[in-house]
Amino acid sequence: MSRNHNHSPSQHQPSKGNQFNHRSRKAAERFRSFQSKRRPMTEDERLLTRPTRPLVSPSEPPPSEQIQADEHALERALHFDFTITDPWRVFRIMSEFVNGFDALAHIPPAVAIFGSARTRPNDPAYAAAVETARLLAQAGFAIITGGGPGIMEAANKGAQEGGNLSIGCNIELPFEQASNPYLDISIDFRYFMVRKTMFVKYSNAFVIFPGGFGTMDELFEALTLIQTRKVSHFPVILYDSRYWGGLLHWLHHTMLAEGKISPGDAELLRVSDDPQEICRLVREAYETYRQEREDPNREKSIR
Repeated sequence: MSRNHNHSPSQHQPSKGNQFNHRSRKAAERFRSFQSKRRPMTEDERLLTRPTRPLVSPSEPPPSEQIQADEHALERALHFDFTITDPWRVFRIMSEFVNGFDALAHIPPAVAIFGSARTRPNDPAYAAAVETARLLAQAGFAIITGGGPGIMEAANKGAQEGGNLSIGCNIELPFEQASNPYLDISIDFRYFMVRKTMFVKYSNAFVIFPGGFGTMDELFEALTLIQTRKVSHFPVILYDSRYWGGLLHWLHHTMLAEGKISPGDAELLRVSDDPQEICRLVREAYETYRQEREDPNREKSIR
């Protein structure tokens, strides 16, 4: 009995198995700690990111270290797996276009409604978005939004209340943007450029509710394409004259006054505080657009 006792593991010295488990736990904790500090990159970020390099004046010879590093980088690139580089990413972008076109090819005439994801259901703008989308849906238009909360949710809700198609084009973000529960068609995109193409190609009007940077991006994307005649002129209507008043004043009294845009460009934006008026403007513009489409001499656009 005493001999067996002498050869048993000490209570103060863990066995090899316990030591291994202890090391594994420590490694797992370090990994989890490292992961918690990293924000996962989206595909859009990976596409738009490239490695940084030190600045070298053109009048100075590049350092020998940089020449050597460039040579090594070229050698690695020649033997690198292209399926994890930007050329392979092109196929993923292509697949998003194909999926989007396939899902939306047969929808009825549609109106895109944009606005802040932060708008709460008790905000008057939320109720106005529901009403605007409901009226447009009853007039025969599908409703397209970014598929998320806030104004997007309100517009999709109004589309279903009006008995027409409710579409959400969601985007992968560093923080989660869940799809709202009022979608008949929901499409997820990794790339903003693909998503914005869907908005422009399949919408016959843009209605812009109060929002932030994303809303401004979508607003000026539409204005730029109309100004440069990349798309047929369709109405861009701002809801809430109080909210947009400062922007409109700057456009007219600074941008237009200094000749950065033409007088016709400043008239591309309409403003209304009345959902019924918005619906009427969209219907009238669509009838004009439909007649233009029937003209064999019309200028072709991406739509």
